[in-house]
Amino acid sequence: MKPFRKSIPVCILLLLFACFQESLAEEGKRKRPPLSPQTQACIGCHSRYTPGIVQDWLTSRHAKTTPAEAVKKPPLQRRISVETPPAELANHAVGCYECHSRNPGNHRDNFDHMGFRINVVVSPPDCSTCHPVEEKQYRGTKKPLAGKNLMENPLYHTLVSTINGVKEIRDGKIVTRPPSATTLQESCLGCHGSSVQVKGMKKIKTAMGEITVPDLTNWPNQGVGRANPDGSLGTCTACHARHSFSIEMARSPYTCSQCHLEPDVPAWDVYKESKHGNIFFSKQQEWNFSAVPWVVGRDFTAPTCAVCHNSLIVSPSGEVIAERSHDFGARLWVRIFGLIYTHAQPKSGDTTLIRNKEGLPLPTSLLTGEPASEYLIDKGEQERRRTMMENVCKSCHNTDWVHSHFEKMNVTIKETDAMVHAATTLMEEAWKSRVEDRTNPFDESIEEMWVKQWLFYANVVRYASAMTGAPDYISFKLGWWELTNNLRNMKDMIEMKKVLLKKGQ
Repeated sequence: MKPFRKSIPVCILLLLFACFQESLAEEGKRKRPPLSPQTQACIGCHSRYTPGIVQDWLTSRHAKTTPAEAVKKPPLQRRISVETPPAELANHAVGCYECHSRNPGNHRDNFDHMGFRINVVVSPPDCSTCHPVEEKQYRGTKKPLAGKNLMENPLYHTLVSTINGVKEIRDGKIVTRPPSATTLQESCLGCHGSSVQVKGMKKIKTAMGEITVPDLTNWPNQGVGRANPDGSLGTCTACHARHSFSIEMARSPYTCSQCHLEPDVPAWDVYKESKHGNIFFSKQQEWNFSAVPWVVGRDFTAPTCAVCHNSLIVSPSGEVIAERSHDFGARLWVRIFGLIYTHAQPKSGDTTLIRNKEGLPLPTSLLTGEPASEYLIDKGEQERRRTMMENVCKSCHNTDWVHSHFEKMNVTIKETDAMVHAATTLMEEAWKSRVEDRTNPFDESIEEMWVKQWLFYANVVRYASAMTGAPDYISFKLGWWELTNNLRNMKDMIEMKKVLLKKGQ
């Protein structure tokens, strides 16, 4: 760690830091751990020029304890997974400098700022200084690879480009121009993440005067699959938003609702209408979202997304029901997000590796739904993961209730796959009869209807079934009504286009 440098006049730093200390006293906060000289210097300026950041950080656990104190907690109560914190970090709060100065040799966005070498972007490897287990679990999952999986799969890339491309009318036909980086950043890649690269340096005018900073592409960027300037993928702040890095926030379904919402990933929407969602909205003010471990029945009385997918859950007697995991697929045995059909979860978070029997980058056969088993987890692993999820459910429900729920879900999966197969059969008929052009499978009217069948309507039914019910969604809103109506409209449009094709129109 570089020594504290007096690049800013000492009298100004002392004055600004005095204001910061006075603000702490006024808040009546408990005694806080010491700060490093570097972080004191950061706060000296930022408490004046970006006070929101500083105040947000003051609410964080980082500001209220030291790594040395954090590792002393009993194993189930720890929020830190490193066994021995680095000596230079151990005995003071985790502040600005402690996060923004890590691994400078890997960061192309590292630059000289007020006499210190600072990284603009804090990446998962930086967080792994104190949270190595969490970072390792997260690293190989679909989340940090979300941008790569979307943009490096030729089919999905084509879908994204078709949806977001600028449409023009030329010679009476709709022509699509490739979308701009800005459009992609504000649409699909806003969740999936895009690449943050350093183009060079630039001068900007600030309240402190003109300063020189790295010129970054696609910045700001909160996508969970963001490619960082240090070569890593992902961002912890997609869920633990800076600068409070709150476990309460990460456990809240509101956080997941940033990306997991209708029409394609309707988890949030069906949760709101489910019995579990009803309990959450009615009782959340009584719950303890900060407790570690999280005690079922005492700290919460109905699941949130985090309860089912990744939080450390224990019984009131302290028995572990589910281990904490930052592999968000660790308890998932089936992928209900249809691409094109449901299938076993992928073995690797890098789904660009997958090829079906037709050679397409899909986890199932387009025509039959046959899984590309070589790339998917086997039945034994599926059963192990399903048992983990069942154990979460059994912490509130009896065995028969849980088994019945999962059996209903299995039936729903089969029936929605059948509806997708019917639509795909019609799509194949449209391509073979040349009423639609297969060159781009997503840019014509019948093709768009086909996409809605598996990407929107089937997904709604599956998510609602998995999340213990949202009957209106399943029936009418975006579920069975739309699956049936869409299929009939596809058939009618194919027949109409066949007639027009025969007439040469």
